[in-house]
Amino acid sequence: MAETVWSTDTGEAVYRSRDPVRNLRLRVHLQRITSSNFLHYQPAAELWKDLIDLATFRPQPTASGHRPEEDEEEEIVIGWQEKLFSQFEVDLYQNEAACQSPLDYQYRQEILKLENSGGKKNRRIFTYTDSDRYTNLEEHCQRMTTAASEVPSFLVERMANVRRRRQDRRGMLGYKKYEHVLCTLKVDSNGVITVKPDFTGLKGPYRIETEGEKQELWKYTIDNVSSLAQPEEEERERRVFKDLYGRHKEYLSSLIGTDFEMTVPGALRLFVNGEVVSAQGYEYDNLYVHFFVELPTTHWSSPAFQQLSGVTQTCTTKSLGMDKVAHFSYPFTFEAFFLHEDESSDALPEWPVLYCEVLSLDFWQRYRVEGYGAVVLPATPGSHTLTVSTWRPVELGMVAELRRFFIGGSLELEDLSYVRIPGSFKGEHLSRFGLRTETTGTVTFRLHCLQQSRAFMESSSLRKRMRSVLDRLEGFSQQSSIHNVLEAFRRARRRMQEARESLPQDLVSPSGTLVS
Repeated sequence: MAETVWSTDTGEAVYRSRDPVRNLRLRVHLQRITSSNFLHYQPAAELWKDLIDLATFRPQPTASGHRPEEDEEEEIVIGWQEKLFSQFEVDLYQNEAACQSPLDYQYRQEILKLENSGGKKNRRIFTYTDSDRYTNLEEHCQRMTTAASEVPSFLVERMANVRRRRQDRRGMLGYKKYEHVLCTLKVDSNGVITVKPDFTGLKGPYRIETEGEKQELWKYTIDNVSSLAQPEEEERERRVFKDLYGRHKEYLSSLIGTDFEMTVPGALRLFVNGEVVSAQGYEYDNLYVHFFVELPTTHWSSPAFQQLSGVTQTCTTKSLGMDKVAHFSYPFTFEAFFLHEDESSDALPEWPVLYCEVLSLDFWQRYRVEGYGAVVLPATPGSHTLTVSTWRPVELGMVAELRRFFIGGSLELEDLSYVRIPGSFKGEHLSRFGLRTETTGTVTFRLHCLQQSRAFMESSSLRKRMRSVLDRLEGFSQQSSIHNVLEAFRRARRRMQEARESLPQDLVSPSGTLVS
């Protein structure tokens, strides 16, 4: 029967199998059609028709009546890493002087056994395995895309030349111009099978046109003829995998444990996975950030091994628009516990504060303070991006700036908590009169906060009266919103009073209202 279509898609196909690769079997069928010189003399309009008709071409018997079918067609079934010797290898390894490695001597013994048992059964089709001194140079010039017009880069061409030189030193088996790669098979440890070209299946056969003085046209097909597993074998394999997955599940469970770690009743556990993202807007280069978390003195604690401070690496700034930005991407993590002893108390809990100090390093390894900043950690769980504005203390006069530029050093705070409210402060009014400061840049933090408490599980059964940590935490977040509203109202009222004071007195009545 004549072939209706030739398969031109010679790209690779990827499969995955849980079956051992040793069970894989390929059937390769190779058939010579005719000399391709015959095709070159045909009219272009009838070329495809003649090609289809020639698919059933069979050579006529010779004068002696012998039909040389064995030279025109060959079919063979090949297993994984099965070695089929070519005629060149047979002639090569029969000469003991040509053997150089233990593998060569092994092949020599196998070839001698074949000769004693009647010779090899394959004629034109042979194989190369992983152990052979063979390299397909066409695979080395790999393309990044499937475009036919792609030009190999300078690096690809150089690497291909290196591989060719290495191949020349190893010695290539066979005659390259007489060999054609019919199929390449690769398998990795995960059971991924790569076949190039793909199995023929319902597609048409692949074609090969030989070059040189004797030009010929060949067609070949590749089929997967691996034996299918019997129902009993599939069921046994299914039980084995089920048992394997069950044991693996038990192993993972033993690593994790069955008891979920919970906090004590009335306590809140706070996890923070943070990152010092960047710093920008500072005067000097080579920045690094010193940061620490301050826990309130009452009701808060942290594990003994927990570090609540850290220092980033020194980072060179990069111009981004009008600013110079230092990208740190420095991760940190910590955990803390909140435990309220009196559940009936309506006092809102204080929240941890994150302090940061930005410094710069000069060529002589001298540091300068670039800014101080502080921010209250978010009271709600989730992802948060915080931008902290910083400032630094300054001295009057040009001498202080010259000293800062030439010999380094500047005014520093002895207690970083002075950025917000010092921990040692006990009064009602904090005065910073006389402290001269200068606004500097900003530091960006990215925080991922997690909260764990038994109160979250019992929230559905809570009473209306605030008796748990969860209620106070919700009130804490609401208090921030209410405080902002009240502050805006105070500012509006102050502006209204200032506007009244600026009006003429005859327009204002003794009661403070406007009169016409």
